[in-house]
Amino acid sequence: MNVNVKPGSEEKLTRARQDYLKALYHLGGGAGSVSTTQLAERLAVAPASVTEMLATLRTLDLVVYDRYRGASLTRQGMAAALQTIRRHRLIELFLVEMLGYSWDEVHDEAERMEHVISRRMEERIFEALGRPDLDPHGDPIPSASGKIARAAYRTLAETRTGERVTIRRVSDRDPGKLRVMRELDLRPGRAVEVLAESLYESPIEVAVGRRRRHVPLGIAREVFVD
Repeated sequence: MNVNVKPGSEEKLTRARQDYLKALYHLGGGAGSVSTTQLAERLAVAPASVTEMLATLRTLDLVVYDRYRGASLTRQGMAAALQTIRRHRLIELFLVEMLGYSWDEVHDEAERMEHVISRRMEERIFEALGRPDLDPHGDPIPSASGKIARAAYRTLAETRTGERVTIRRVSDRDPGKLRVMRELDLRPGRAVEVLAESLYESPIEVAVGRRRRHVPLGIAREVFVD
């Protein structure tokens, strides 16, 4: 997909509106409908607030919304969501690479900064980082023109004994889990051999380099491999 936000429309994208569009994207609103309940849970707000915001976004031609069918992103809504996601992921990488943050510290910082940096600063960060494709967690960084790489990965929890896989991305939703992943050396790009798959919800035993690790299922479900 290659889309851009219409000139003059950025000033209408308040922080709250950007958060809703980004949440819709992450919940699959670019391909199908997302319910108000799903959005309320994702954003930790009341369903009534979601209904009110979706009505506003509909008038701005950013979402298609029906109270019974849910909401999905329009072409313009998708462009706005990807622009915010681009800034978020560039900021996360900048904080790790340039300022020495650990990968479990950057999400909340990026959540604040993504709404206030200019397009000029966004592009300066992009160039300073060497025009990167991925953020610290392995998520693709959308291009300035709205293109984003897509790949279907399975989780480490779905692997079987004897498999050799490579970690491609990890979920960044829970800083505590990210700290455990760091301790276990489960990072994007790491090669992993599955020594023993999970049985009856037991941890997965893996080899990361020369080290054996026992990975709790709650962690293995947040690590994506191919």
